[in-house]
Amino acid sequence: MNDDVRNIVLGVIATGLSAALGWVARTYLWRRKLRRKQAFFGLPEHSECLLVVNRDAGSPDLAVHRHDVFALLELSALIKDCGAGAEVVTQDAARQGFGERTEFCVGGPGSNRRMAAHLQAMLPGVRVNTDREPGPDRLAFRIGEQQYRMDAGVTEYVLLARLTAGQRREQRPVFLFCGQRAINNQAATRYLVRHHERLARKHGGNSFVLLLKVVNSQAYGPDVVELVEDVTRAAQTPLPAEPIVTPT
Repeated sequence: MNDDVRNIVLGVIATGLSAALGWVARTYLWRRKLRRKQAFFGLPEHSECLLVVNRDAGSPDLAVHRHDVFALLELSALIKDCGAGAEVVTQDAARQGFGERTEFCVGGPGSNRRMAAHLQAMLPGVRVNTDREPGPDRLAFRIGEQQYRMDAGVTEYVLLARLTAGQRREQRPVFLFCGQRAINNQAATRYLVRHHERLARKHGGNSFVLLLKVVNSQAYGPDVVELVEDVTRAAQTPLPAEPIVTPT
């Protein structure tokens, strides 16, 4: 074997080794990223989760608003990426506790009984005005001492929460998407899909509650979302009891 042939052979071997090492490195990084994603969502491979969908508050039938369907599609793609499966149930059929399976609960308490139960049990500092009568406080959020009113199509709010009910390592989280309108639910799911890595770095496996503002949804749909603030402490602190007014 002359020098030219030897150099060619060595070059091919070096190229093959570099390609193999590159593939191993990329695979390691991809798997590490996937494990972090699975840990944040509580979705190990081949696990099952629960998708709880509300009903369309504006429809007399047991229908699901199209924006809530879009929200479910966003979550379904995320769940599939984690290698997990999902069971879709309506808000009145989800009759089980939390913590055994990861749960994604979509819709406000006025159209989702499951959401109302979660807010009462885990976020006692949150009140949502579910009065159907028109008025400035319709669908307004009260979080602690602050109130957030909706200007339909212009300024709307949605709560995005990751909650765990205990300290057990195997405890699965509950994700809440509680919007003033259905399009806000979709905006919150899209925000979670886009920013889950940053949220995982910041919060790890801890609970958090974020208040998001959906800007000009009548023009931009669910795409323009701003983080108002982290309201975890206020949302988890019980509100003072309202005084009971007795007739005179």
